[in-house]
Amino acid sequence: MKKMVALVTGGNRGIGASCVEEFAKKGFSVVINYCHHKEEAETLAEYIKDTYEVEALAYPCDVSKEEEVEKMVNKITDTFGGIDILVNNAGVSRDSLLLDKNLKEFQRVLDVNLIGTYLCSKFVGRVMLEQKKGKIINISSTNAIDTFYPESCDYDASKAGVISLTHNLAREFAPFISVNCVCPGWVKTAMNKDLSIDQIQAEKKKILLKRFAEPAEIAKVVAFLASEEASYINDSILRVDGGKYNG
Repeated sequence: MKKMVALVTGGNRGIGASCVEEFAKKGFSVVINYCHHKEEAETLAEYIKDTYEVEALAYPCDVSKEEEVEKMVNKITDTFGGIDILVNNAGVSRDSLLLDKNLKEFQRVLDVNLIGTYLCSKFVGRVMLEQKKGKIINISSTNAIDTFYPESCDYDASKAGVISLTHNLAREFAPFISVNCVCPGWVKTAMNKDLSIDQIQAEKKKILLKRFAEPAEIAKVVAFLASEEASYINDSILRVDGGKYNG
């Protein structure tokens, strides 16, 4: 019996790596997409294979490049025979004062976070439609909803676009593919490593659980949405933020 196959973009670290491990625990074959940090991705793939005895492929691809995405999807289908789960997790941020941002930085954030989600959904969606089954889980952010930061205006805009794209993909791919979106709040990842102690403490005060999430806590929600237990959940936007408020 063919194993289920999960593709996680930006799967070499943080939330992505935790998603890869969650799927491996459930017996999935996993594809770890990465753009940089080849050694990190390949080390994770070896760990997954040794620990969970499933197939794991580390594959380099800039998700903002159409030709690279198409090549990646073709490679996965040739290797595994299909794709059952897509997690659009790859993301970057370039925080700086709004008036100091340059167009190149702003464009790169949109290219990876939003265009990358579109391109991967487009090419994987074609595979899933042919299979007449599949699940897509997009990773957005509470920054897309109501926790705005002017220094992150490009990131916030890109993640708001991911929510809008989720709604449209769900309609385009129905009834064969379900498309949902997870919006984490603060998570302990490399993206947040440069926050000051004062900023961390100030942000924790706005969270009812008084702490940042572990990447694995987000990954478990993603794995649930990818499971049969979530078979009737579609076109949903799910906050996972510990009860964050702006008061």
